Amino acid sequence: MITIAGSRNCTYPVKSMKWMLTIALILSSLTYYPAKVTAQTQQPATTKQLVQPTKGGISPQQRTSQPVFVFPKTPVRLSPVSGRRRGMGSRGNCPAVQTALTALIPLREEQKVSKQTDKSISGIVGGLTTSERPTFWFYVPYTQDLANSSGEFILQDSAGNDISKNAIALPPKPGVIGVSLPSNTSLQVGKTYRWYLKVRCNQQQTASVPIYVEGDIQRVNLDSRVMQQLEAAVDPAQKVAIYAANGIWFDSLTMLAQLRQKNPNDASVAEDWQSLLRSVNLDNVATAPLVK
Repeated sequence: MITIAGSRNCTYPVKSMKWMLTIALILSSLTYYPAKVTAQTQQPATTKQLVQPTKGGISPQQRTSQPVFVFPKTPVRLSPVSGRRRGMGSRGNCPAVQTALTALIPLREEQKVSKQTDKSISGIVGGLTTSERPTFWFYVPYTQDLANSSGEFILQDSAGNDISKNAIALPPKPGVIGVSLPSNTSLQVGKTYRWYLKVRCNQQQTASVPIYVEGDIQRVNLDSRVMQQLEAAVDPAQKVAIYAANGIWFDSLTMLAQLRQKNPNDASVAEDWQSLLRSVNLDNVATAPLVK
């Protein structure tokens, strides 16, 4: 028999005391380990919740694919006049070039068919923008070392009135150039404008006919759905893809051109540029360099 100090009339056999201590230890271990296991199994759920996309956007693990232009359903056409995406052959003493003067713009061929060739004879050359002063992009094969050569960009309203007419310096080497509107010229929402880029290789000849390209542009407002997508996009490449998928050509191309200028050695940006141009059948200038 053993008596526990400080207790009254409490005596227990030694064996009984050992059994009770053993049971107490077992119960305490059962209480501790399930709690620890439960905490470990709940941790992955917390991690998963942190990577969920917000506001309907795309999570970092779901990076968008390369941009592809999708023609907008409306407007059907911007003006009743067909455009010209590629300049014609050598005229006005311009030298022969492997790749013609080309406007970086979508071309939607019409269903009107020539009986002689069974091919479309006209098409819609133009695009949409949300910008007040968009940038126009062209592949120019003619360079500034041509004597007496000049370039000119013209913007007209729907009535054919000149809104802006500016001389354009030819590039130092063949490549893609951007032409921005001057600060005193801006586009109004809902109106269609006509643009021209003309190149003369010999200004001294008064009868010289320029090589030119022409098309339309219309400024539009984005709907709330597209605006929400753009606000949720954290990667500039995602915004480029969103503009392209919604038929906003000028914004998509200009944003991508800015990325190319900022990151000239970024292979993924170059691939996005080529993807966008090839989606509108501009494969022949998709790898041309950007020049100032």
